[in-house]
Amino acid sequence: MKEKLVIFDTTLRDGEQSPGASMTQEEKIRIARQLEKMKVDVIEAV
Repeated sequence: MKEKLVIFDTTLRDGEQSPGASMTQEEKIRIARQLEKMKVDVIEAV
C-alpha cells in the first residue's frame, strides 16, 4: 500500500494574521492559483 502525502498550506490564513499585513482579494486569488499549480491539496484561507 502506498502512502499519500497531503500538502496543507496556510499562507493565506497566516498572512492575514500577521501584524500590519493584509492582502487584497486579487492578491489572495493570485496566491491560491499559484498554490493550485503547485498541486497543494488543501489551502486554508480566511
